[in-house]
Amino acid sequence: MTDSERSGESTSITKRGGGAAAVRGKTTIADGVVEKIAGMAARDVVGVHAMGSGLSRTLGAVRDRVPGGGGGKAGVTRGVKAEVGEVQTALDLEIVVDYGVSIADVAGAVRENVITAVERMTGLEVVEVNIAVSDVKLPDDEEDEPESRLQ
Repeated sequence: MTDSERSGESTSITKRGGGAAAVRGKTTIADGVVEKIAGMAARDVVGVHAMGSGLSRTLGAVRDRVPGGGGGKAGVTRGVKAEVGEVQTALDLEIVVDYGVSIADVAGAVRENVITAVERMTGLEVVEVNIAVSDVKLPDDEEDEPESRLQ
């Protein structure tokens, strides 16, 4: 028997910090973080040829080739726009699909993949994913990226 038990005193363990870790601060997630996650998830879907409009892809290809022009950072988020709140997010995606695929099926798969990835990685509720199909990549189309005069 311990001394405190003999004297009738009770011992208690005091928990420091006062509560669960989840309520001891605030986590904010930038729009760009959600855009990167959504962009990667959309590109993983079979039938998605590219992200963004033809003009944004062309400008991005030129920018990627210029030293200090941003490298591949903008490429991941090209064609993706996110609005992020405290607990929810909404996304707009612009995609180019491969010729011959069902656009409805590809859009549905993109929506499902994006929602799953964003919710799993951020904990945010995805309230909507709007998809705009801006082009279809035909089998005989040349690549959209222009030849660079820079070396």
